[in-house]
Amino acid sequence: MKNVIDSFVSLGHWPSAGSFGFNTDILATNLINLSVVLGVLIFFGKGVLNDLLDNRKQRILSTIRNSEELRKGAIEQLERARARLRKVEIEADEYRMNGYSEIEREKVNLINATSDSLERLENYKNETLHFEQQRAINQVRQRVFQQALQGALRAMNSCLNSELHFRTIRANIDILGAMQEITD
Repeated sequence: MKNVIDSFVSLGHWPSAGSFGFNTDILATNLINLSVVLGVLIFFGKGVLNDLLDNRKQRILSTIRNSEELRKGAIEQLERARARLRKVEIEADEYRMNGYSEIEREKVNLINATSDSLERLENYKNETLHFEQQRAINQVRQRVFQQALQGALRAMNSCLNSELHFRTIRANIDILGAMQEITD
């Protein structure tokens, strides 16, 4: 440390005319060299450094402005998207309500159509039943009539003998003969 202080003190005591030589004190010469280099860098590099820092500052400010503009654009897009979403939600609610109304209308129409169809089917069923009843009644009547006729024929055949048969035929012939004389 004493060498460093001595080197600064010895700077003021240089002989005005003298010999030129090398200073072999490494610590003293390094400090001097460093201070000279730093001084030159500060003096000449000050403008370059200021320019670099100004350029960097401008780029940062430009980036910040661009980011702010992008942020504002994104906020505007978000607001537009929210407005569209609200509009779509309102339309969806309208469609939903219209859909429910349409479904209710279709349901009522379907119920009415089904009721009409059931009424027609009930009428058709009643007509079919009535027709089948009439047909069954007619069949029973025919069967009863046939059985009565067969019973009457059996009864007549059993009651009529040949003499009674001949007398009935002669009486009918006499009636026909009398009718023919009247018509002539």
